[in-house]
Amino acid sequence: MKTLLPALLLFAAPAAALPPETVLMAENPAGRAFQEKYGYADAVIAGDSVYLSGVVVGLAPGETDMVAAYDRTFRHIGTILARAGVTWADVVDITSFHTDVKTQIDAMATAKKRYIKAPFPAWTAIGVTRLLPDTGITEIKIIARKRQPAAK
Repeated sequence: MKTLLPALLLFAAPAAALPPETVLMAENPAGRAFQEKYGYADAVIAGDSVYLSGVVVGLAPGETDMVAAYDRTFRHIGTILARAGVTWADVVDITSFHTDVKTQIDAMATAKKRYIKAPFPAWTAIGVTRLLPDTGITEIKIIARKRQPAAK
């Protein structure tokens, strides 16, 4: 039993011993009100990891250019990354949920290449039947990891 005591103490440590998380809410009042209503944030920073909530891609009224819609969304994601203190180079994982993968994947890849350069992050593209809002065509979820400064 004596050898188990240190391990048991580790599990009994208070949550306050963990590094604090930073929660980034939407900067505009309407976006923040929506997030508070449904209980989610733009991003959570936990240690050196940044977890972004999914951002929905939608075509503007009358728009047919999916690349423009994806580009607009990637610009928005870039502002959230910047607020979290990371860049596109820090992105380690992308998950995208598509209402029609076959017709959307090339447009997303075209826009994504404007922001993501080699070495590329992991990327999983998943087909879904619908998104919220109903006008959404794709939802993009990002995980980034803050790079440690180079040792001098």
